[in-house]
Amino acid sequence: MIRWKIPFILLLVLGYLQYSLWYGKNNIYDYQDNLQMLKSLHQENDKLKARNQQMIAEVDDLQKGYEAIEERARSHLGMVKPNEYFYRIIIDSKTQK
Repeated sequence: MIRWKIPFILLLVLGYLQYSLWYGKNNIYDYQDNLQMLKSLHQENDKLKARNQQMIAEVDDLQKGYEAIEERARSHLGMVKPNEYFYRIIIDSKTQK
């Protein structure tokens, strides 16, 4: 009688563990979803780190020299130096082909 009880109990424990692995709380599907979410968050963090590095470099340029300030004034505000002429060349997309 005791001979079949131990394998039966072990089989029940194994069945419970398999059930909890596949369908219980924090199952294998939740684990895979969490891995996918973690991967997407890492990608987003990498993009944000690159953007932050670019902003830090731009701030350093603005603090250290006037070339960056002059470049921003020219490109964003359309400023020109005295006795300097600004020519804007507009290329027609129809004639470019």
